[in-house]
Order: sequence, then structure tokens, then C-alpha cells
Amino acid sequence: MWQRGGVDPTPVDVDVALVGGGGAASLVLAALDRHGLSGLRVAVVDPVHKRGQDRTWAFWDTPGNDLDPMLSASWSRVDVVTPAGRRVLSLAPLRYAMLRSAPVYDRAAEAERRLGATRIGAAAGTLDDDGHRVTVRDTDGRALVRAGWVLDSRPRPPRRPGRTSWLQHFRGWWLAADGPTFDPDRAVLMDFRTPQPARGVSFGYLLPVSDRYALVEYTEFSPDLLTDSGYDAALRGYLDLLGIDPAALTVREVENGVIPMTDAPFVARPSPRVVRLGTAGGATRPSTGFTFSAMHRQAAQVAAALAAGRPPVPRPAYPRRHLWMDAVALRALDRGHVGGAEFFDRLFDRNPPERVLRFLDGATSPAEDLAVMRSSPLLPMTGAVLGDAVGRLRARIRRDPAPAPAPGVGSPTGGQAGR
Repeated sequence: MWQRGGVDPTPVDVDVALVGGGGAASLVLAALDRHGLSGLRVAVVDPVHKRGQDRTWAFWDTPGNDLDPMLSASWSRVDVVTPAGRRVLSLAPLRYAMLRSAPVYDRAAEAERRLGATRIGAAAGTLDDDGHRVTVRDTDGRALVRAGWVLDSRPRPPRRPGRTSWLQHFRGWWLAADGPTFDPDRAVLMDFRTPQPARGVSFGYLLPVSDRYALVEYTEFSPDLLTDSGYDAALRGYLDLLGIDPAALTVREVENGVIPMTDAPFVARPSPRVVRLGTAGGATRPSTGFTFSAMHRQAAQVAAALAAGRPPVPRPAYPRRHLWMDAVALRALDRGHVGGAEFFDRLFDRNPPERVLRFLDGATSPAEDLAVMRSSPLLPMTGAVLGDAVGRLRARIRRDPAPAPAPGVGSPTGGQAGR
């Protein structure tokens, strides 16, 4: 790996430039290395070289893949808890897995070295795409890189506001105990006994790494963030529900996060040779905020395409029908047509756990999707479907006003604006 420091007046010429060096870019680098693409000229443009533990990803997948050596823990059975009781879910053939950021960043650094990638420690500004090459400029407009393709994982707002815009926001405590306190074979996926917000849904979860070390987290799906003291009070309250005395534990680390949950459209390919990854590329599931599995899929698809000599353009993260279902679910939750705890409880109660998890990953068939839809509260969801259809029609009318007639012509001419 070549580390470029300062500002060089001569831009680097590469085949692929990764703009942003976080989780999405790290997964791409590892995938490029797995495919043996050592002849590919790669640059990474980011002012920060990510290292260490700054986040934790929890997701479900099938055992036996490239992530196995990096996992902190995994579980074949998880609990979903509501005020009515506890449901123990067997996930086979899937697993619920925990991956911390340090091994991901370490693996990416090793991939950079093996690929001979150039790292440019500067913040990227504009991406000038002429259809043949892309010039990556810094924030002062100086050219840093010229690339055949740019994979941009920087956060970006959607193309336009959504009809429903919520957030998945959370705080987690990494807790250490002096003696055996946690059951490392028992993870809690969702515990809805937490006090529910007036508009939204909350839950806690518990991911034990050992009998003395675990991540305990409080999460909300709602439009508004809490204060620091609000998150801490919610976490203490959840520990009380678990029957765990906070005074007997030490908080080793604190994790916070905010992830968009919206039916707003994200532009995955803003120009011919620029491809967006991560949340900006549509990897975040609107109805849950889950992102990691789609990022992992995108990375594998990008690397496979480059290895085959194809454009590094991943498939859409989720089928269009799933995005529509998410928009309806968000509307139903936002308008209070259905309670969040009730909605998720019915999903797990009336479907095999493996189907629910594959649905949330966008991997179910149309027939399975119909089964998932039938398991939701039909009357409230029907109202949400009608409301969503009206909202889409109104949004389309606002975006596509009828053109004014040309002089002397009795009917409108020209194309529709705003597409």
C-alpha cells in the first residue's frame, strides 16, 4: 500500500477509486482481495484511516462465509420478548451474528497492502464524471484521482424527502461483570417490554459475548432523537427489566448510532461511472434500518463484476416490491394504524423465523411476501396501502406539473419535468 501525504499536483490514475473508507469500502477491499484482483489499480480517498472499535454490526446470515473468522459471537437461537411472553426462535439454517469493526478494518488494511492500493488522506469534494473517467477533487477543487470507476460510500441525503421519514437511533453499553452474569448461548433479538414512545416503537436487546461480557442496547424507531440522559435512563430501565443490577457492572464502551428509515429514494448511480454504496446507495432497509447484510452483498457483487471485466454496479439492495411494503409499513406505524410491538410480534408469531429474517434481508420470493403480508394486521394495513397510494399520486402531481402549451398550439408539448 502506498500512503500519499500532502497535496500532489499530479492526480493518481487508477481503475477504481473508493471514496470513503468506512464499513462499505472496507468490505469492498476485502472482496477485491478475495477475488485476487492484484492487478487492479485501486485508490482509497478518506481523511481518516479507520482502525479499532468504533461500531458493532449485528446481522443474520448463513454460516461458512468470509466473515466467520472475524465474528465476535453468533447464535443459532434468539429470543423475541413482548409483554405477553417470551418466544424462543430457532434460526436454522441461519444464524444471528455479531461483528465488531476492528477486525473488518484490519482485514481491509491487509487487503490494501496486498492490492498495492494508494491511500490518499484528504477529504473528497466533487466527482467530475465525463462518461469515460471520473476526476475526484478535494474540497478546494484540486484533482486528487482520475479513475475509471468511483465507488462512493459517503453519506448522502435522498433525492427528495420521503412521505415518511423516521430514524433508527440507539445507544449501547458494553458491560463487564466480575462474575458469571450472562448466558453466552442466549441472545435477545428484540425485547418490546421497554416503555413505548408516543409515536414509534422501542426495544432493548442483549448480545452476550461471554458469561461476563455483553452488549446491551436500547433502540427506537421513531422520528425524533432522545437526549443523552434519555438514552442512559432507557438503558438503566432495560437492565432493570432483565433483572441485572447496573451497580454490579462496569461500562467499558458506549456506542451510539442514527440510521435513516425512510421511503425517500436514494440515487445509487448519480452519473455513468459513479456508484454509491452503503446507505447512500440504498443498502439501508427502510422498515428496520438494517444495513450490513446489503453492504456485504454489494461488496461481493462489485468484486465479482470487476473480476469478470464488467462494470462494478451491484444489483439493487432490495426488490421494488419490498420497498413498497416498507413504505406501507412505515406509514402504518407513523399514522398510528398499528403498534410497533404488535406489528413485529405478529410477524414472528405467524411466520417461520427464517422467513421473517430473509424477508428483512430482501431475499424472499413473491409467494413468501404474500404470506408475510397476510400475517400483518389486515384492516390497518389496508388503510395504510390506500394512504400510500394517495401520497404517491400527490407527490407525482407535484413533481410533474403539466407543461404550458406552446404558442398557437392547443395541447401541451415537450417532456415531463422532474423525472
